[in-house]
Amino acid sequence: MLGSTKCIAALAALGLLATLSGCGKKASMQPAPMAKVACDESFENIIEQEINVYEYIYPKEDVLAYYLPENACIDSIMAMQGVKCAVTTRPLTEQEVSFLRSHKKVVNQKKIAVDALAIIVNPENPVEILSKKEIAEILSGEVSRWDQVEPCKLGEIDVIFDHQGSSTVKFMRDSIMGGKPFGQNVSAVKTNPDVFKAVAENKNAMGVIGVSWVSSDMRGREQSVEELAQAVEKSDTTQLDFNADVKVLKIRGNDVVQAYKPYQAYIFDGSYPLYRSVYMISTAPGGTITHRFFSFVTGFQGQKLIQMTGILPATVRPRMVTLE
Repeated sequence: MLGSTKCIAALAALGLLATLSGCGKKASMQPAPMAKVACDESFENIIEQEINVYEYIYPKEDVLAYYLPENACIDSIMAMQGVKCAVTTRPLTEQEVSFLRSHKKVVNQKKIAVDALAIIVNPENPVEILSKKEIAEILSGEVSRWDQVEPCKLGEIDVIFDHQGSSTVKFMRDSIMGGKPFGQNVSAVKTNPDVFKAVAENKNAMGVIGVSWVSSDMRGREQSVEELAQAVEKSDTTQLDFNADVKVLKIRGNDVVQAYKPYQAYIFDGSYPLYRSVYMISTAPGGTITHRFFSFVTGFQGQKLIQMTGILPATVRPRMVTLE
């Protein structure tokens, strides 16, 4: 599955070149060098922003992204074909690194961010706080109605994920439910924007979504690429709040009194309990576009862009926020 029209256009162009070659015509030019990145679908809006700014700063270089389930991203880089860079929620294992190095591949991998998973509900839902235990009970179906959580007039809880093969599903199943199966009240749509839309339109819905999808304005008022390129040169820590079309719940850990929203400062100090690391993996040698893009994302400019999406960059200090 390809994540952008750029992917489709690039593949169509390659297909046209192949057709011309098959007709016996000698190609007059080779395809321009291009970095190919396999990215976990949860981080599509983050990597798209990185690519847009990178290509703005370096207009002669192209980066093509494939937005896939996490396992497919790992498989893509292990296949040692065109994809030499991946963005996932886990680094390669020692066995995977050894395999690649045995085939004379350079392996660089670095944590680029700490992502938080936001629990979102419709603004008309009166619930403000959930504990990790309550989330697990809702996901298993043990708690199936909102009036079991808090006295209210809402009915059956509809839990919405992006899709069944996503890293978000894997995290919640493994880290929150201890590997237990989901209840009948859990379903998946196709994309993170679909999760956002379903919750905004359904009073009984509860969505599980990466925090960057609710920190950025999904109604199209984001900064231009030029403005973003200028912003990444600054060292400011302006506050970023959540989209008002949904309600982001406060979450508390088990046996913890205080609950927190997924602001960067609370992700940074571990107060917000639903978080996971994000890694960038590269097998590209130095001097290539892929290596330069890896260096950009892991460097100051790329880290500042990540900070602006609402998740916590690995090397840039967290934002200052107004405490509630």
